[in-house]
Amino acid sequence: MRVHQRVKRILRHYESDNPGTKANLARILTHGRLGNTGKLVILPVDQGFEHGPARSFAPNPDGYDPHYHYQLAIDAGLSAFAAPLGLLEAGADTFAGAIPTILKLNSSNSHATSKDQAITGSIGDALRLGCSAVGFTIYPGSDDCFPMMEEIRELAEEAKSVGLAVVIWSYPRGGNLSKEGETAIDVTAYAAHMAALLGAHIIKVKPPTDHIEQEDARKVYEKQGVDISTLSARIAHVMQSSFAGRRLVVFSGGGAKGTDALLDEIRALRDGGASGSIIGRNSFQRPREEALALLESVIDIYRGKA
Repeated sequence: MRVHQRVKRILRHYESDNPGTKANLARILTHGRLGNTGKLVILPVDQGFEHGPARSFAPNPDGYDPHYHYQLAIDAGLSAFAAPLGLLEAGADTFAGAIPTILKLNSSNSHATSKDQAITGSIGDALRLGCSAVGFTIYPGSDDCFPMMEEIRELAEEAKSVGLAVVIWSYPRGGNLSKEGETAIDVTAYAAHMAALLGAHIIKVKPPTDHIEQEDARKVYEKQGVDISTLSARIAHVMQSSFAGRRLVVFSGGGAKGTDALLDEIRALRDGGASGSIIGRNSFQRPREEALALLESVIDIYRGKA
């Protein structure tokens, strides 16, 4: 595994971490077609838990098979593959060492009424499965956000002590937030900052809109002239909010959208300085060859070739 100076500079931003954690971050940053570029594209497949099997996999029935997702991530040359416990276990031996994996430690489901998630995996599971990192979702703004933050603080401490990296999905929802407010620029930047403050190595948020949810925030944005006029400007602000770019931030692909719309969004992410993308349904719900072509285009954009 050759580690480029670009990756070494990124690793220096994580000043408190031990060699094991930095080695696992390096594995993710040096793997696949974006290896050593400082950019990441990750395949997350936790949607079966979140939305149910039919809503997740019926558009492309090959996706019911966990091996399909492992192979898709490998063949596309992605940086890492993230999934809950059972899905990773279903391919752990066949694909051991083929791609860095991220164990998603908590999950929700579409039947639940509370804005919360259950812990469904452990640090021991991640070590047993040879994972490079663990992932965890928090819901800033929900009534359960404080217990979730306390859970990830404890889990992150344990993960880092045994050399695992930590990825935090920071998805504002619940409480007094409107549906539009969940992806508002002020709310998204705040969510990314909270994830950084909680000790995440990699932060996952949604691409922000130009909506401002909090009136107190609106006054500051307007007074200070913070540019939120374009998606690339908003991405730059989220990166700035993540310790001035000292933390890796990847942006979700969101709900299903056309290829052109998705690739235009990826270009704006790149131009705003995003660390990369984490694309689930927009890839695995397509037929395999179409998914591979899409992911190739996404990688080419981050490589500056498209």
